[in-house]
Amino acid sequence: MENVVIVGSGPAGLTAAVYCARADLAPVVLTGMQPGGQLTQTTDIENFPGFENGIDGNLLMDTMRKQAERFGAQVLTDEVVKLEAGSPHKVTLGSGKVLETRTVIIASGATARYLGLPSEEVFMGRGVSACATCDGAFYRNQDVAVVGGGDTAMEEALFLTRFCSSVSVIHRRDEFRASRVMATRVLENPKIKVLWNSTVDEVLGDDTGVTGLRLKSTVSGELSELKVTGVFMAIGHTPNTEAFKGIIELDSDGFIVADEHRRTTVAGVFAAGDVADRHYKQAVTAAGTGCAAALEVEKFLVDNPV
Repeated sequence: MENVVIVGSGPAGLTAAVYCARADLAPVVLTGMQPGGQLTQTTDIENFPGFENGIDGNLLMDTMRKQAERFGAQVLTDEVVKLEAGSPHKVTLGSGKVLETRTVIIASGATARYLGLPSEEVFMGRGVSACATCDGAFYRNQDVAVVGGGDTAMEEALFLTRFCSSVSVIHRRDEFRASRVMATRVLENPKIKVLWNSTVDEVLGDDTGVTGLRLKSTVSGELSELKVTGVFMAIGHTPNTEAFKGIIELDSDGFIVADEHRRTTVAGVFAAGDVADRHYKQAVTAAGTGCAAALEVEKFLVDNPV
């Protein structure tokens, strides 16, 4: 019988692991299919507190993992395929193993949506990003593009105008899905130009990174090229909650519904990080909710002794 199983090994999961391990709860951490989470796709992280000159994403997550293991966390390279709520909860892993546990912290994250182009993968982290807040400052005085037409795309584009010479918003339709106020701000910003009825056909680049985009008109099919050094995909995130559907409450987009104490609709099951965060999706906010979830787990175990 485990005290706590932590699903996910990003900032939320590993922060929860550090706190649970220091409380002598001997947490079991399941890495999932992407150990370290989305930060492992980022070469330079400059906005995580404590690193004056920034830190490599893989190094940060490896350090957090070692910190958790130092205090007694057990890290398993496996993923959850099924959660059975009860007393105890049962967590079925991809390997076939079943863990029985008194509590669960779900920190399985959310996956940024991309266009699915092979060239996207080639230039991931070298000009292709899904987070302007994370990477925008690297493109100071450069020309960049944002793909999308919702509020997230509007926010990303407006944020990038603080650093970039120009921002091209690429949208496949002839009007935005974004709220009127956000769309108006974008349309009135002199640094932003909108390329309507356009999709990205291919990301172009060389050994230095992204050099441009090949665009395709959704009306005529005509191809054109746009010179940019960075492209930000702002077409949403998919929360990694497939294994928890029908067990805990999810919102209309699949994010876990959790209260201010990180409690889900199932007693003893808590949620932290991007899997329950529709808005911020930052490493530091994920870490904060991981801490909160761990503290709530400790309280839950005290209040509900075996």
